[in-house]
Amino acid sequence: MRRFWVLTAMGLLVAGCDGSSEMAEPAVTAAPDTDTVADTEPSSEPDADAANYGTLEWAVSGDWRGENAERDRFRNPAETLTFLEIDPSSTVIEIWPGSGWYAEILAPWIAANGGTYIAAHFAADSASEYRRRSRAAFEDRFMDDERFGEIDLRGWGPADGGLGAPGSADAVLTFRNVHNWMRGGFTERAFADFHDVLRPGGILGVVEHRLPDTREQDPLASSGYVQEAYVIALAEEAGFELVAASEINANPLDTADHPNGVWTLPPSRRGWDEDGFDTAPFAAIGESDRMTLLFRKRETEPMPDAEPETED
Repeated sequence: MRRFWVLTAMGLLVAGCDGSSEMAEPAVTAAPDTDTVADTEPSSEPDADAANYGTLEWAVSGDWRGENAERDRFRNPAETLTFLEIDPSSTVIEIWPGSGWYAEILAPWIAANGGTYIAAHFAADSASEYRRRSRAAFEDRFMDDERFGEIDLRGWGPADGGLGAPGSADAVLTFRNVHNWMRGGFTERAFADFHDVLRPGGILGVVEHRLPDTREQDPLASSGYVQEAYVIALAEEAGFELVAASEINANPLDTADHPNGVWTLPPSRRGWDEDGFDTAPFAAIGESDRMTLLFRKRETEPMPDAEPETED
């Protein structure tokens, strides 16, 4: 039996408890869940003369990705982006790209095909030092590097406006972010912004750490895990229709029940440096079990139910 919470009102209550409209700061130990940049700077430039130049295979196999490519076996970027029907000649928005694990694939791939890659990052003048540092690291990595084309970098979050002009994007992608919005009571607003910025028929792709549907959902997702049914309900409430769900990023070894939440697992490895902590079981699991969901904004909005006729 599926059990999931309707969290909309509860999430907003949590966000308003301290009278602040700013989203709750991510826990310090949660930060490593964001995408990271390779420790060494690759020397190779994208080869425009390569036989497969501009293909997704070319972008995924690019030498500029360095050590980040080692995580492909858990994240399956080629299979994921193919399943999500991403057209690199279109306008694609990535939500909160962190330090750019997916941006290293998306930006050069889209640039090579004449599309537009929009990075919806934190605001440059955010009151949060964590967010300012994250945004600055992304800028240092991507904004002055011809390998990644002309990235449209925008600030987006609870204290900011929407993602852009209504109907101006073809696809919105978010990787492992829903739990952060739950913590800040921002989920409804986030999905509403996605719906607003997408053209009719536009795509929303969601990848998130998955909580088994037999387990009770924490309204704040403090473990980092979210029920798939809850994410689907959020998207449908915002006006999306579910097209398909994939097990591309599933990991049946992950029980979603760890002493330090999802951050116990690689790549975060929270607690691994504590005396007596047995790391072997978590190393054997690898990265988390993840849902991969494809939604579409309806071409036409459904008509509201007509009011029943009444006799005079």
